[in-house]
Amino acid sequence: MRVISMLAGLAFVLAACGGEQKTDDQQTTATPDQAAPAAGDAAPAAGDAAPAGGGTTHDVNMVLEGSTYKYVPNELTIKSGDVIRFHNVSGGPHNVSFWTDSIPSGAADVLKAGMPDQMAPLEGSLLTEVGATYSVNFAKAPAGEYKFYCLPHLALGMKGKLTVQ
Repeated sequence: MRVISMLAGLAFVLAACGGEQKTDDQQTTATPDQAAPAAGDAAPAAGDAAPAGGGTTHDVNMVLEGSTYKYVPNELTIKSGDVIRFHNVSGGPHNVSFWTDSIPSGAADVLKAGMPDQMAPLEGSLLTEVGATYSVNFAKAPAGEYKFYCLPHLALGMKGKLTVQ
């Protein structure tokens, strides 16, 4: 199952790396339920949301340092109801994905609800632009360890561990 997910993600990454650049004269189209960004304003990042229920927001950077892809920090302890905001700092594209066999019982449904714009179950969308963010909401998340990884850089060891108290 992991191999299929990795291959699907890799195909998506290769397709996303088509090199298309948006020029200043191209327009951004807004859906009816959102306003178009004003000139000079950055569009909201995929999955960027405020914490629901008053939890704390924790920031995790996704970086390439030398030849090492990593999350900084790669281990984090949070409380149920908190939000983790993943930042694409360098070396992208990046994402955050969770292994179904490496999360607590009942956590898959919570993560599916707290991860917008998923590429596949428990796989966040790819962040292709530097500065882009993706937020995962852990509202009602069961306590335990959650192991996560970056799909495009899994083979290069980009993994982390989250503990929910």
